[in-house]
Amino acid sequence: MLNPISDSLFARAKQLIPGGVNSPVRAFRSVGGAPFFVKAAHGATLITADDRELIDFVCTWGPAIHGHNHPRIRAAIATALESGTSFGTPNPYEVEMAELIVRLVPSIRKVRMCNSGTEATMSAVRLARGFTGRDKLIKFSGCYHGHSDSLLIKAGSGALTHGHPDSAGIPAAFAQETIVLPFNDPAALDAAFAANPGKIAGVIVEPYMGNVGFIRAEPGYLLHLRAACTAHGAVLIFDEVMTGFRISAGGVQAVEKIEPDLTCLGKIIGGGLPVGAFGGRADIMDQLAPLGPVYQAGTLSGNPLAMAAGIAGLRLLEEQDPYARLDRLGSQLRDAVLSAARAKGLPVQVPQFGSMLSIFFTSTPVRDYATALQADAKLFARFFHACLRDGVYLPPSAYETVFLSTAHEGSAIARACEVMTGAIKEL
Repeated sequence: MLNPISDSLFARAKQLIPGGVNSPVRAFRSVGGAPFFVKAAHGATLITADDRELIDFVCTWGPAIHGHNHPRIRAAIATALESGTSFGTPNPYEVEMAELIVRLVPSIRKVRMCNSGTEATMSAVRLARGFTGRDKLIKFSGCYHGHSDSLLIKAGSGALTHGHPDSAGIPAAFAQETIVLPFNDPAALDAAFAANPGKIAGVIVEPYMGNVGFIRAEPGYLLHLRAACTAHGAVLIFDEVMTGFRISAGGVQAVEKIEPDLTCLGKIIGGGLPVGAFGGRADIMDQLAPLGPVYQAGTLSGNPLAMAAGIAGLRLLEEQDPYARLDRLGSQLRDAVLSAARAKGLPVQVPQFGSMLSIFFTSTPVRDYATALQADAKLFARFFHACLRDGVYLPPSAYETVFLSTAHEGSAIARACEVMTGAIKEL
């Protein structure tokens, strides 16, 4: 047994937790084998329950842009903890966080905190419906916006990984209010608006997809989304839970110079603790209770520990402006994989921007959900396990995104390139 302690923990967990995990992709069903358990993390390294050290390219699915257990973030949590864990009242950290977000993301004039990306997207959709008085929503195949009923339809992330892009337990009537379109297809969007005049409340999109693997929007596509929503009076919602503060300080919208009406945030603004947020135009946000008729609430929203951690992480981004460095790391990893695959004669696509990338074993350029599914998931599973054996942990699914951190600079990225090159040679 390679991981006897992890295997024992997993056996115990399966008796008490469905599938032995608290989030489905962790179960390794897509790649086979049993998951390892982690007892500590620092920098770019995970330390398993069996004392293996792994170079981590999951980064807790995005938040650890500064690496794990960064001393500034840890110190901020410790300071906040001295005053208590939760108040159930407004606290000063909430105001400071709101000021940071509004300063860094120009489209956001007002923002509300919540506790997860799922809460953020669910609330943004409700707000769009309440603001417009319409019911229908457009989303895109393979975009995952959390597990609320309106959005878990043709989803990516764990739903796709486990072969169930739709979920049981969602009433058909709910699904009928969600129109699912292919990503990067302007004509399909125009046709949907034409077929539903005056009925579409909003369009929600990952501006760069990250939950069916990493896929960028093609030139002009997001601008087309913006123009179509404006023309038809629909609310444009950018789900930047994954890309916000990771692609750039202002997210994808700053890179693409597009202003959505609402933006959903999460991951990095919690510094590793559970946080979500949504914000945007003041006239839309003012429809929220207690000012307006759209209800949204949360006892732990704006939790002082989470806010303190997130503020520390965002301030580090402001001070260091690490995005050029992160792009160099991403390019280095991409180029190593492409070079090894060419030498081996393996078809591979490695879409990459900054600190996000994916590895698709296919000869077809990946531009949407359908082309992502053409990739060889079994070959990816072999690649994954070869990397894991030699100390590199990639996302345990062919349909997830690799994340890098500033902590990967130096020996970690060099070793990872060596391991991934060797893994491709074995395929």
